[in-house]
Amino acid sequence: MSVSSPAPGGAIEDLRASVGLQIADEQLLRTLATGLADVETLLREVVRSDVKAVEDAASHLVEAGGKRFRPLFTLLASQFGPKQGDQVVTAAAAVELVHLATLYHDDVMDEATMRRGAESVNARWDNTIAILTGDFLFAHASRLVADLGTDAARIIAETFGELVTGQMRETVGPADGDDAVEHYLTVIAQKTGSLIATSGRFGGMMSGAPDDYIDALRRFGDIIGTAFQISDDVIDIASASDELGKAQGTDLREGVRTLPMLYALADPATDPRLVELLSGPISDDKLVAEALGLLRASSGLERARETLSDYARRARAELAALPASPARDACESVADYLVARTH
Repeated sequence: MSVSSPAPGGAIEDLRASVGLQIADEQLLRTLATGLADVETLLREVVRSDVKAVEDAASHLVEAGGKRFRPLFTLLASQFGPKQGDQVVTAAAAVELVHLATLYHDDVMDEATMRRGAESVNARWDNTIAILTGDFLFAHASRLVADLGTDAARIIAETFGELVTGQMRETVGPADGDDAVEHYLTVIAQKTGSLIATSGRFGGMMSGAPDDYIDALRRFGDIIGTAFQISDDVIDIASASDELGKAQGTDLREGVRTLPMLYALADPATDPRLVELLSGPISDDKLVAEALGLLRASSGLERARETLSDYARRARAELAALPASPARDACESVADYLVARTH
């Protein structure tokens, strides 16, 4: 897959707004935008099938778009090595396919009806089609990674294991005596952090970066991935619907206990009414609004913000092992953005 074609100006502007990525270096912007365009082309090629039903379902979320943070981070991580080219693009497309596959499966488990502003596959077709489509994307991700060598194939297999283990942990819940906060942080590290860590690791590997750079990129990805979820937890409570672009309190409506809620429940001083409201899913809009108000006044929200700041600090510390460059500056800007967006 060639990366020589010029990137459209619109793609560069999209990058400036993507997940808080602040890049002043025009050459880096153009390189990343061109690389992402090549990733998009490869994604569309991969989901083609002789069976129309398979192609329609598999291309559904590819066409819906998204931030594409995982392939973007793969491309960004590749800037720390001397080699650029087809293997980097292949790795970036593979991690995005894995991510998309997990979304198909998540929507079945969550009984979701919408995804990325479009009707979810399980709602448009059915659960069986959604599950099989996710499996189809996992298979093609594995095929792409097989071309990258045995080390890459082993790493993606280990990442599959982390993703599934995290989902199992979440589904089963903490065992008696387990700390609910630690359980939750482990779940999101496995469900979100593990694949972002692999994205950074692949970018470094495929570009021939030194081992210590690759390790730093993996650790940064793991930490920043967890931070992304904590940041989302906070803004789901703290931000207004018009800022979110969706209804407030999504987690409350689904009965999902996120980090601010767990911290609030662990505080003996928390309003008993909030404890009552957090006992299960809330469907009534007035009760959702009441719970949001109590959560905003609780210690849980501020403790979650403090935890987020700590993760961002730890992520930035990992970048110290990398040479000063526009690419490192861009990574630091993501950590800063995750904290800033919650205030």
